[in-house]
Amino acid sequence: MVFTVRTPDERFDGLPDWPYVPRYEEVGGLRLARVDEGGGEPVVLVHGVPTWGYLWRHVLPPLLDAGLRVVVPDQVGFGRSDKPARRGWYNFDRLVDSFAGHLAAVAPPPVTLVVHDWGGPVGLRWAVEHPGQVARLVLLDTAVWAPGGRHSPAWRALRRLIAGAEQLPIGQMVDGACLTDVPAPVQAAYEAPFPGPEYQAGPLALPLLVPRDDHDPEAAQMAAVRAALARWDRPTLILWGAHDPFLPLSVARRFARDIPSAGQVQSVRASHLVQEDAGPEVGARIARFVATS
Repeated sequence: MVFTVRTPDERFDGLPDWPYVPRYEEVGGLRLARVDEGGGEPVVLVHGVPTWGYLWRHVLPPLLDAGLRVVVPDQVGFGRSDKPARRGWYNFDRLVDSFAGHLAAVAPPPVTLVVHDWGGPVGLRWAVEHPGQVARLVLLDTAVWAPGGRHSPAWRALRRLIAGAEQLPIGQMVDGACLTDVPAPVQAAYEAPFPGPEYQAGPLALPLLVPRDDHDPEAAQMAAVRAALARWDRPTLILWGAHDPFLPLSVARRFARDIPSAGQVQSVRASHLVQEDAGPEVGARIARFVATS
C-alpha cells in the first residue's frame, strides 16, 4: 500500500479569487479532488507542474458565462488530491490511470479537453486512447516527446535545479514562469497544497520523467502519443504564450504541423503560465472555439 499525505483543508481557506467548493472521488484507493461548476457541455482543464487547479481561476469565468460546465481536476500529487509521498511512485502509467479513473467518474463524454504543461502528456495520452470521448482539444504550452526531440536551455536549467532539490520554492517558480509579477498572496495560494517536503513528491518527480533522449523510460510511450496525434481528426486549438522560454513557439508550430486538425497557432502575450498572464483572454478564446467548432 502506498503511503500518501493529504493537505489539511485549512490550507485552502481564503485563497484569492478561488471561491469554489471542492468535490472528491475515490480512484484506485486515492482521493482525487476537482472543481466542478456550471452546466452544459463539459470542458476539462488539466494543470501541470508545479501548479494545481487554482491556475485556472481567471479562465473559468468566461467559460461559465458561455454556459459551459467546467471541470478542473487536481492531478494526483497536487492541489487537494492525495499525494503519494514517494517520488518513485510517479510514472506515466499511474498518472494517466488516475486521470482516466477520475474523468470516467465525473465527466460524461464528449468533453473539450484543455491541457497545459504536464497536463499535456497525461491528457493527450488519455485522448488518443479514448478518441470517442473527446469533442475537441486545446493545447496550451505543453509538450509530448517526439523522437529526436531537444529541450530548450531554460528547460535544461530548470531540470538541473529540480534534480538537486529536496524541496521546491513553488511560489517563486510560478513567479518566474510569468511575464507579470505574481503577488505574494497568489504565490502563497500555489504553495498551499505543499506545506512540507513530504507533500512535494509529485512536483519533484514529474519533471524528471520528461525524457531527455529516445532511450529514456517514458520516451516510447510519449512518442506513441505523438504518432496517434498525427491521425487526429477532432477540432484542435493550439494557444501559446508568445514569450515562453521553456516551451517556445517552435514547439507549438511543430504540434500544428503534426496534428492534421489543428489550425494555425494562436499566441497571447504571456510566458509559460499563460493562465496567470492572460487568463480572461485564454478563457474567452476557448469559449469561442467551443462555440464555433
